[in-house]
Amino acid sequence: MSASNPIPVAIVGANGYSGEELCAILARHPAVSIVALTSRRHAGKAAGIVLPRLAGVGEFSKLVFTEPAIDALLECGAEVFFLALPHGLAAEFAVPLWKAGKRVVDLSADFRLRDAARYCEFYGGDHPAPELLPEAVYGLPELHREAIRTANLVGSAGCYPTTILLPLAPLLRQELIDPMEIIVSSASGVSGAGRKAETVLLFGECNESMRAYGLPKHRHLSEIEQELSLAAGSEVVITFIPHLAPMNRGIHSTIFTKPAAGIDASSILPALQDAYAGQPFVRVSEFLPDTKYTTGTNFCDISVRVDARTGRVILLSAEDNLVKGAAGQAVQNFNLMAGLPETTGLI
Repeated sequence: MSASNPIPVAIVGANGYSGEELCAILARHPAVSIVALTSRRHAGKAAGIVLPRLAGVGEFSKLVFTEPAIDALLECGAEVFFLALPHGLAAEFAVPLWKAGKRVVDLSADFRLRDAARYCEFYGGDHPAPELLPEAVYGLPELHREAIRTANLVGSAGCYPTTILLPLAPLLRQELIDPMEIIVSSASGVSGAGRKAETVLLFGECNESMRAYGLPKHRHLSEIEQELSLAAGSEVVITFIPHLAPMNRGIHSTIFTKPAAGIDASSILPALQDAYAGQPFVRVSEFLPDTKYTTGTNFCDISVRVDARTGRVILLSAEDNLVKGAAGQAVQNFNLMAGLPETTGLI
């Protein structure tokens, strides 16, 4: 596909933080034509008014938001649908779209897990479409690239999980670290909570403050442990403590683990560099990751430190939660599904 023969896409739920970021990327994507935007709140309004940062961006700013009605979506001409909706609601759209032969990239948690019981355990209710779980592919390209290429339904990976899985999965696959010794401390910008009015997310509550939340069983643990267990070939259970950091966007994860028996800790960094050699969006180096260097990009930066005193290996990673952690990752998945170069519209 090219600008002269673009792929028609629709964005369902285009006014949240992730949805807005998705619009910003796709509005400039050289192989895409956005044919529908939906929002119950903003139906009837022009995109350039609802999303001022994108006012004047070509034809996109003239698009008019519509109600998210399945019948209208099926008739809008889109071949690929991006669902930037809350979990539970996303499945209500994914099911009829998938049954109609459309390709779906879901940014919610509805199709990240393989086990409906696991979804119920972590999300507090029955899975809304368990029959589709076998059809869905977990949307972290660095782990499931080939499966994503042929998928019709992709559950794009979560923001925290991306910063945790990318450093750990290659090491578990190669049996370089002890799967029983993994502790993660992560910090996310406030945009990770979504665009909603809650007292705990007010500027006066978050500015100059940092706090843990969602412990000891944050929802993202479900997909993190699922994918780590697949990489290790056996069940992996970790400790994960997320924090709300006083910044708009970005995630930083610090992972504490130990080398497997007989493994020299100094081999961990070279192993990660080899694992991601040629991968366009993972940068492994000796430099400590910093969220400011990933802001607005689809990169995940990774580094390693060895604590000889305690025998531990410390893995560090950073990303933009709205790009590699959400919208950029969704577009990366889309590029694979569409047979486009993986970096199209992202670099």
